[in-house]
Amino acid sequence: MFGRPGSPAKAYADLGRESDISTASPHRLIVLLFEGAETAINVARVHAEQGNIAERGTNLSKAIEIISNGLKVSLDMSQGGELAARLAALYDYMVSRLLWANMKNDVSAMKEVLSLLSEIHGAWAQIDPDKQQQ
Repeated sequence: MFGRPGSPAKAYADLGRESDISTASPHRLIVLLFEGAETAINVARVHAEQGNIAERGTNLSKAIEIISNGLKVSLDMSQGGELAARLAALYDYMVSRLLWANMKNDVSAMKEVLSLLSEIHGAWAQIDPDKQQQ
């Protein structure tokens, strides 16, 4: 279902995340993307609550970049079938909610996206191929 491991790695590296992605497995790269998006949204939420508009926008933009050009781009639509299509639609929905959150300073929309990301992140962590080989 997930392909093009270079794309998530590039999206993650482009956002200035400090990690040794050159040795990470494709599965680990996706985990790092989830962590990066969740962190960016949490930081944006704090800035939103403090009235720091510029920082809120910067961090929501990071989260949108990770979701659009990391998580969504990593989907292998030819192998993933309906699940990949549904995830792509869900990622599009998350991006639209984050855009709304940025325009309206809507912390509840940020929390909604965090909840959705957390569910997918948890499911993804459950299927760690490195642990299954041990």
